[in-house]
Amino acid sequence: MAPVPYFKLNTGATAPAIGLGCWAGFEQKDRDASKQWILSALKAGYRRIDTAWFYGTEQAVGEAIKESGIPREEIFVVTKLSWHHAYGREEEGINSSLERLGLEYVDLWLMHWPQAVLYENNDPLPKDENGNLKINHEADFRKTWAAMEKIYQSGKARAIGVSNFSIKNLEILLKDAKVTPADNQIELHPYLVQEELVQYCQSRGIAVTAYAPTGYATVRADPTIVALAEKYGASPAQVILAWHVARGVHAMPCSKDPAHQAQNIDLPVLAPADVARISALDKGKRLCNAADENGKVNGWTLEQLGW
Repeated sequence: MAPVPYFKLNTGATAPAIGLGCWAGFEQKDRDASKQWILSALKAGYRRIDTAWFYGTEQAVGEAIKESGIPREEIFVVTKLSWHHAYGREEEGINSSLERLGLEYVDLWLMHWPQAVLYENNDPLPKDENGNLKINHEADFRKTWAAMEKIYQSGKARAIGVSNFSIKNLEILLKDAKVTPADNQIELHPYLVQEELVQYCQSRGIAVTAYAPTGYATVRADPTIVALAEKYGASPAQVILAWHVARGVHAMPCSKDPAHQAQNIDLPVLAPADVARISALDKGKRLCNAADENGKVNGWTLEQLGW
């Protein structure tokens, strides 16, 4: 087993390759309980915490950091510009996140999605009378990015990046961008390898971060993963996270269990042949953000998303 490596971003900063994803669900009681498992992760050695307005855990993250006693500069904090703030309300977005976190800056601030929804009374999922997500059709992620660049210059975010961006939308963004995104956080696991997108980003100095990185129980139960776990004397999750690290990809597993948290930052080093075996499991299958019955993901078609 080996400690978690640090990877360098295009800003020159370094970040732990493995962090704690802080999605806690929509139930307020689960969000209220999140501080304890975030704090346990910090005590276990995590130094990267990934949250978002949409997750409802920014306040819990801030409280856990404060209670941990760990110096702020040792913790790499990531949050996201919600799609509710992602057009004309970017300054409000970063200021409200910093207020909830109780911090003066975040280490990485991501545009959560390329699309934006209408802002209605802080409703996380505003829908019309037909049950469709209310998309802000006037929104332009290039303009949102320009506003994020100004906030980056202010120092409130020490790096800025994107999430759920395809090659198609990255190329649109990069035509006008003055600052190259430091990171692109995407769904990535052995059933959704996304090799072309990973290579595209890495060749341009854009780090890649995986969410849903172990592919849930679906991928962890794959016979190849189970066999490799036995070979390395590790859990299936440890093997998959080691695969991400071998690809130079950051990963944000979400675990509330202290034992699993400890395992996820103590990883085997995989032989190149085993890395290839895991990559060969690719099915192009989204487990977290699959298209709905109308062929859309959060209000956009797969064509719009470039998926």
